[in-house]
Amino acid sequence: MRLKTTITHLMPALWLTFPVSGFTAGDMTAKQAIEVVVNLGNKDNQLRFYPSSLQFETGKLYKLVIKNPSNQKHYFTAEDMSRAVFTRKVQVVSQANETIAEVKGHISEIEVYPGGTAEWWFVPVKTLKSSRLHCTIKGHAEAGMQGNISIK
Repeated sequence: MRLKTTITHLMPALWLTFPVSGFTAGDMTAKQAIEVVVNLGNKDNQLRFYPSSLQFETGKLYKLVIKNPSNQKHYFTAEDMSRAVFTRKVQVVSQANETIAEVKGHISEIEVYPGGTAEWWFVPVKTLKSSRLHCTIKGHAEAGMQGNISIK
C-alpha cells in the first residue's frame, strides 16, 4: 500500500517532466504520409527501377507506391530496409484505385503483377547508409533491375 501512495505522489512531478503535448507529437496515426512513387520497369519492359535510388528519413511516415507498368511481374526486394522500418501496412490497390487487400506484419519483398500497384506504409526507425534494392526474378537484377535505398 505504501508503494501505491508513493507512486501517486510522484505523478504530478512526472507530468511536469513529461508534458502531455510531448506524447501526442509522436502520434503517427495523425501524421500525413509522404508519398514516394517507384515504377518496376516501364511500358517498354526495360528492367529498371524508376527511380533506382530512394532516400528516407527516420521518424517520418511514408507511403511507398510501387507500380508495375510493364507486362511482366517484378519484385521489390530490400531486405536491409525491411529490417530498418516499422511497417504499418501494405495495401494492394485495384486498377480503379480501390484497396482490395491489406497485409500487416514484417515485409521483406513485394511482388507486383503487370499493371498492378502496392502501397507500403512504413516509418524508418534505423539509419542505413545503403541498402540493396533488386528484383529477385532470374536475370532481372543482372539486366539492371537494381538500385539502392538509404535512410538518414
